[in-house]
Amino acid sequence: MSAALPAVNIAEAVRFLRSTEAVRARCRALFEAAKSGKLAHARLDLSKLDATAAYVAGVMRESYPDLAIPYHSRWRHFDLGLDRWGPLLAEIKGDALERAVAAADLAVVSVLLDAGAGEAWRYKEPGTGLTLARSEGLAVASLHMFHDGAFSSDKHRPFRVDAEALEAMTQAKLAHGFQVARDNPLVGLESRAELLRRLGLALKARPEIFGDPARPGMLIAHLVRASKTVRAHDLLVVLLESLGPIWPSGLMFHGLNLGDVARHRLARAHHGPMGDATDGLVPFHKLSQWLAYSLIEPLEWAGATVTGLDELTGLPEYRNGGLFIDTGVIVPAGGLAADKPLDPREEAVVEWRALTVTLLDDIAPLVRRLLNLDAARLPLAKILQGGTWSAGRKIAAEKRPGGPPPIKVATDGTTF
Repeated sequence: MSAALPAVNIAEAVRFLRSTEAVRARCRALFEAAKSGKLAHARLDLSKLDATAAYVAGVMRESYPDLAIPYHSRWRHFDLGLDRWGPLLAEIKGDALERAVAAADLAVVSVLLDAGAGEAWRYKEPGTGLTLARSEGLAVASLHMFHDGAFSSDKHRPFRVDAEALEAMTQAKLAHGFQVARDNPLVGLESRAELLRRLGLALKARPEIFGDPARPGMLIAHLVRASKTVRAHDLLVVLLESLGPIWPSGLMFHGLNLGDVARHRLARAHHGPMGDATDGLVPFHKLSQWLAYSLIEPLEWAGATVTGLDELTGLPEYRNGGLFIDTGVIVPAGGLAADKPLDPREEAVVEWRALTVTLLDDIAPLVRRLLNLDAARLPLAKILQGGTWSAGRKIAAEKRPGGPPPIKVATDGTTF
């Protein structure tokens, strides 16, 4: 990688690496390498893709018999088993925009707390007595913290997230909210607290977007005031540019934190516009894209129309990726076949994630054909929900007690 690129070339390279075009191009490059047998840690058996699509379509019909499938977003987790957001929303004062800003406040902080929880952690919900785990448990716990004012510095305005409260977030406060104890450990607890503190600093650094006092949900007001039509990719780019500094283990590129970008020797630069500048880099932006998906509904509640949903990519995480391993489409080899926790930056995990992104794109038209729906009625955001994520969880439960993923990843609580 060149150490003396002109500033304009660095800016162009960064712009490319922050695009879903780059995510798809680099992941497709590794997919083509897998088809040629050139990957060290994964093989492909594409003869099983049709059967996988049929399995996904079956799960979608079972879960949504009328095929009225919502977007894949954090909002599905909040309402697991009962409506939690509706009663909370009724307590929030203000007009539609103010309520949408509060919703986005909750979505941002909850998504950023949504990296893997580990297999041991559980959350017992106050009031209902429900015991929840994994993403749903993290979502419901964060919603209760939001309701209790844990993310607000103003005790008279509890239903918000502001930079001052985020900067003061401690491991102990987060542990209390998530009911963490010696016999109920949560993976990456301190990393999550640090992520929130860094978020507070990033919000203050961009008052033109996040306001004063700085709140993550003010992004909604910023976008809606500029236009009533918001392109999904533009939403993602704003998130990547404004929140880039928050990632504790993000990849640094000429002094800029790019976040969830990995390295792989076969990710060649001819798939981007910048020659050697981006050679070997594979962007994923998983949590940022999960956040973009989760802000679509608050934008719509604020009166905006969100376009270009399928410009966002599928999410390379363990449910989607596990689906393709458990159905035999991805065949682990090398380090991916080892029975030990893997670092997310290891080449084996990078290959698994890259293949997952491309396979999600490739399975989408197969699922639409089986359900007799077009892309307008069944965008990728709904296929993920209905869908590949749900099917990945279901097949994991069928194959392994408790439904853990087929690959163990040693997440720090901020990436995977």
